[in-house]
Amino acid sequence: MAETLRKGTRVTGTERSQLAAELKKRYDEGESIRSLAAATGRSYGFVHRLLTEAGVSLRGRGGATRRSTS
Repeated sequence: MAETLRKGTRVTGTERSQLAAELKKRYDEGESIRSLAAATGRSYGFVHRLLTEAGVSLRGRGGATRRSTS
């Protein structure tokens, strides 16, 4: 996705479906939501919502888990 979308413009209809399919493909290949957001010029929330609408099973957060101090 070489071109970024103009910030604040509505993405509807066929354009939204095409964007969702492209983002789904890239997310399934391992790209993060944050990097997809940066590449498209959209917010994290927008990309997250679009992936959810596309039926993507979102990955959990990475990093070390915290142990309880009992």
